[in-house]
Parts: sequence; structure tokens; C-alpha cells
Amino acid sequence: MPLGTIINVLAVILGSFLGLCLKSHIPPKIHQRVFQGIGLATLLIGLQMALKVENLILLIFSILFGAIVGEALDLEKRLDSLAEILKKKLKSQSSSFTQGLITAFLIFCIGSLTILGALDEGIRGDHTLLLAKSTLDGFTSIALAATYGLGVMFSVIPMLIYQGTITLLARQFQNLFTPILINQLTAVGGILILGLGLNLLEIKQIKITNMLPALLFVFVFKPLLTP
Repeated sequence: MPLGTIINVLAVILGSFLGLCLKSHIPPKIHQRVFQGIGLATLLIGLQMALKVENLILLIFSILFGAIVGEALDLEKRLDSLAEILKKKLKSQSSSFTQGLITAFLIFCIGSLTILGALDEGIRGDHTLLLAKSTLDGFTSIALAATYGLGVMFSVIPMLIYQGTITLLARQFQNLFTPILINQLTAVGGILILGLGLNLLEIKQIKITNMLPALLFVFVFKPLLTP
């Protein structure tokens, strides 16, 4: 049972609930400034993560192949369809439901703290890192939910799958997640988050969802990473 991930999920749900309660009390001008502030912070997060790159060429190939596969599968359209079904079931009118879900998932789940925390939980049964992450994510989800609405709360679904899978894999394949692989995963995730920041600031609209397979290609290129 991935206890750390479950606590992380509960922290995001609680933070999102508080953010939703605050959403209607925030004036439009402040709402816009908060939105831009999140965009700028997202750029910084992405840059810090991208600088952990171990192999720049393999990072580029991961992004390129990931984008080709994601575009061929049209993941963004598929996710939008799923989000619309979920919105109808929830009777939500939020126009930013999908954007909130993707934004929250990338910020909460694509980073070294997520991977290291899930690995520690899987290999050593140590929840310390994920508990620290839960605190950070809980407060972050307040601001995100106040900006994007209900979609942020439902980012816990892919979070549970992603972090829980890493924990379970770590118990079986401890040698798979080397420090080099973790840094490369973090760097590729950082590039995606940089793109997300550009979207948030409305500088350039990039189909980030269609680039998510880039994370899988990091594992494909793992044998080529410098030991």
C-alpha cells in the first residue's frame, strides 16, 4: 500500500477544496495576477528541472519522438473527450477543467522529489520525502484550484497511478531507477513544464499533452545514458 502517495492525494484534495472555496471571493484583477504569477513560477520550476539534464541529445530525441507518438495518438483530443465526460458527470461548467488537471499533474508529479519519494517508499518503506511533498502540494493546490477550478482536484487520479506505479516498480526493479535516469526524467519533465508556463502566460499555445510520451522515451534511451 503506497501510504505516502495516498497522503499526498488527500493533501491535494484538501488544498483543492480550500482553493475552490476561495475562488468566488477573489476579484477578477487579482485572479488574473495570480494566474500570471503561477505562469512565471511554472517557468522557473521547469528551468530548474531542465538543467538537471544528463544527456542533451537524448533529451531532444525523447521530446521529438514523444511529440510524434503523442500527436499520432492525438492524446490531447482523447484527454479532452475524457474530461468532457467527467465534467458532464460532475455537472461542471468550468472552461479550464482540462488545463487545470494537466497543469496540476505536471507540477505535482514530474520532478525528482516525486520520483525519489516514491522510490524511497518502495525500496525502504520511508515516507519522509512524500510527506514533505504532500505539504508543498497541498499549499500549491490551493492557488491552482482558486485559478483553474475543479480540474486540479481530479489531478489526483493520474497522480495516484503515476506515483503508485513507481513505488510498486521500485519494490520489484530497484536497479532500474538510477540517479542518472532520475535526472534525465526530471529534465524532460522540466521541458514540458517550461512549455506549460508559456501556455499559462499565453505567449505560445503548445499541446503539452501530446508530448507526454517523451517521459516514456527516457526509459527507451536508458541504455545510451552515460553511466
